[in-house]
Amino acid sequence: MTLSDADRRGVDRVVELLAQSQSLLFITGAGISADSGLPTYRGIGGLYNSGETEEGMAIEDLLSGQTMRRRPDLTWKYLAQIAHAAQQATFNRAHAVIAEMEQHFERVWVLTQNIDGFHRRAGSQKLIEIHGDIHDVFCTRCDFCRTVEKIDELDLPPKCPECGAVIRPDVVLFGEMLPEAKIQRLYEELRAGFDLTITVGTTAVFPYISGPVGMARQQGRPTVEINPGTSAVSHMVDVKLDLGAAVALDAIWEQYRQRRAKG
Repeated sequence: MTLSDADRRGVDRVVELLAQSQSLLFITGAGISADSGLPTYRGIGGLYNSGETEEGMAIEDLLSGQTMRRRPDLTWKYLAQIAHAAQQATFNRAHAVIAEMEQHFERVWVLTQNIDGFHRRAGSQKLIEIHGDIHDVFCTRCDFCRTVEKIDELDLPPKCPECGAVIRPDVVLFGEMLPEAKIQRLYEELRAGFDLTITVGTTAVFPYISGPVGMARQQGRPTVEINPGTSAVSHMVDVKLDLGAAVALDAIWEQYRQRRAKG
């Protein structure tokens, strides 16, 4: 893809910020996985554009903690569809660039809303999957837990091989609280501070997603948004790149490495 003059100037600014940074925070949403061909719940290419499912219920209701407790067969039916979509795709250049940056900067953390596990597959180690990973499952009764690559091939709803109770993915369903341990880890890293905060492909509507951007701004630390659309943080970032995640991050990383090579 050929970048416009405005895009190139934006990339230049981000490279300059990277050159001045040792610690980075990436905040990622569904947009980073869109380049992998992974559909979102709704919107262009969404799994559930029509607003209602075959059961006549909103997808948010079916993918809720309440429905999981009362009718796990219904929740699992749609979890399996999401898992199948993730299984047919894999991480893209954007995920790979972030993982590579972790090897070159002093401290790089990723806060992601995505449950597809692509950051983990790409090699990111310092990762806060705030909504979990759909491939990690656990028993609702005993201590059984496991990572399953092909969730869509399980009998639905899947049962625990040790006690026979329903197992569920270790993800935050609608109406459930965020894991306290992950929130605490996020706060610890935010207290340590980041030289540069970059959001990628997220609408940033949740306070725990937009909050780190606002905090960085209050501290006088630079912020970047990579998003072809407008989000809740677009008005406050220092640099806004109206590009897809893979194109933007690949261009940024290539230019940064060329700069380093020249000394």
